[in-house]
Amino acid sequence: MEMVLPVANATAAALARVSAMFNAPLARAVVFGIHIDGHLVVEGLLIAAILFQLSRKSYKPPKKPLTEREVDELCDEWQPEPLCPPIKEGARIEAPTLESAAGPHTTVDGKEVVNFASANYLGLIGNEKILDSCIGSVEKYGVGSCGPRGFYGTIDVHLDCETKIAKFLGTQDSILYSYGISTIFSVIPAFCKKGDIIVADEGVHWAVQNGLQLSRSTVVYFKHNDMASLASTLEKLTHGNKRTENIRRYIVVEAIYQNSGQIAPLDEIVRLKEKYRFRVILEESHSFGVLGKSGRGLAEHYGVPIEKIDIITAGMGNALATDGGFCTGSIRVVDHQRLSSSGYVFSASLPPYLASAAISAVDHLEENPSVLANLRSNITLLHKELSDVQGLEIASNILSPIVFLKLKTSTGSSVADLELLEVISEKVLKEDSVFIAATKRSSLDKCRLPVGIRLFVSAGHTESDILKVSESLKRVAASVL
Repeated sequence: MEMVLPVANATAAALARVSAMFNAPLARAVVFGIHIDGHLVVEGLLIAAILFQLSRKSYKPPKKPLTEREVDELCDEWQPEPLCPPIKEGARIEAPTLESAAGPHTTVDGKEVVNFASANYLGLIGNEKILDSCIGSVEKYGVGSCGPRGFYGTIDVHLDCETKIAKFLGTQDSILYSYGISTIFSVIPAFCKKGDIIVADEGVHWAVQNGLQLSRSTVVYFKHNDMASLASTLEKLTHGNKRTENIRRYIVVEAIYQNSGQIAPLDEIVRLKEKYRFRVILEESHSFGVLGKSGRGLAEHYGVPIEKIDIITAGMGNALATDGGFCTGSIRVVDHQRLSSSGYVFSASLPPYLASAAISAVDHLEENPSVLANLRSNITLLHKELSDVQGLEIASNILSPIVFLKLKTSTGSSVADLELLEVISEKVLKEDSVFIAATKRSSLDKCRLPVGIRLFVSAGHTESDILKVSESLKRVAASVL
């Protein structure tokens, strides 16, 4: 009992002290005269511990190298990602193959057909004088130029062709490009930069769209060939906006729209351009050599002075039946492209024989103005014969060599519409040996105009050719639609 009593007393005393610690107010410390509660000290220690743990490098166990067998198994299991997405069945293009020159009559898959699928507007494919000029050029210069224009690729025939085009159109100078479609999408970014404003028709074709994208400019679209929409767009962009006064501004249109066959009202466009102080870039691939009294294009057609159009571009693969393209305008406009246009600076120059062909084609047009009368007569006749095709209607201008047929009543889906039109085109070719084409568009093409059947009229077509395609379309459309 005497030994147990001191132990009990000591235990009781210890419990009393612990109880007092828990029951007492939290300890306080005074640091520089500031009272700090004990819980703050504990929290500080916890934060320091957390930061210490976060700053420590994570432990990574040493990697055990893979055996050769494991490496082989991984390689066998690996499946690479495809380079491109799978092509949908409806997107596959199986175009008929031409086996002769793409004239008014050609050979497709071994069968002679009437050709309304080639933009041979003046019927110059196979022209003897043009062929002779090409033969002479090949014998003198060879086939290719083997260099860009700025690096020993300029040949005298290039300069002759540029002079010929400028003189024909009444401009100060012109510049040649090697590839027709690259002309417009090189010219636009050469002049239009990031921060500039471009107002473009919503119906422009893919090459123009590509140029707009490459320019990185602010692009605003107006309704297709709608001058009220253009005026409204220009007004919204400029009214009360002082910022637009100090940046470059452009209107981009096609003379004849490839996606509709409509003709741009140049007189009204020029009036709006001058009112709102914009520049105009005009794409004339389907109007050069076609519109106007002597085939000089949209400006001649409307009687607008050529100098009112700031920049004109055109491909030479349609009316002139050659290849390449050109841009024409003032000397300042042309000289700027010789150092700033990618399609001119970095591409091998136009093969000399194609430049010779272009010169000969312009000469032929100047010497034979009656070819334009033949072309317009064929267009008028085709419009008359196709005026009552069941389920189809003409959407193009009466003067356009592109006769554009669209469905009177859409299915509500452009894909379904196109399938119907392709069935018509295929049956016309298979059953009546008439070559026409529906307007297939790639996934890159952002044009939202209705799809249709595009017939390219040529001065080389005969009356019987026009009647044959008309009768075939009427019969097939009636059976399909």
